[in-house]
Amino acid sequence: MNSELKIELGRRYHFAASHRLHSGQLSEEENCLVFGKCNNPFGHGHNYTVEVGISGDVDPATGMIANLADLDSFVERQVLEAFDHKSLNEEVPAFREKVPTTENLCIEIYQRLKSFPKAKLERIRIEETGNNSFEYAGENSEGNHS
Repeated sequence: MNSELKIELGRRYHFAASHRLHSGQLSEEENCLVFGKCNNPFGHGHNYTVEVGISGDVDPATGMIANLADLDSFVERQVLEAFDHKSLNEEVPAFREKVPTTENLCIEIYQRLKSFPKAKLERIRIEETGNNSFEYAGENSEGNHS
């Protein structure tokens, strides 16, 4: 089917998680210097907002690019169940060796969602705090920080 209408959709999700910014490649002193209070040995938490951007052709029968219920259940399975109310360092295998910065979180979530079968994943944007947001649009793009 060759449709003339391509639409992009943004959908927001929320989860709470803790992390400690600490790199095994740095000394204790370097970790303290680089990460400051975020290097607290007990970690700290955030209420993350994740925006998933997908695109696709509008299905003439439904008028949608993807059913939101399908997207919601996919994000629930792939991301929210794995991250919500978890210690990213200790309970998410991807961050056992990798520093769980929000930059790395963006990349990890993108990898987990890029196989969504009903539309093309365009980007992942994560708001960590009111002042920090990060965006990743795949391997062929550069991340944007605001």
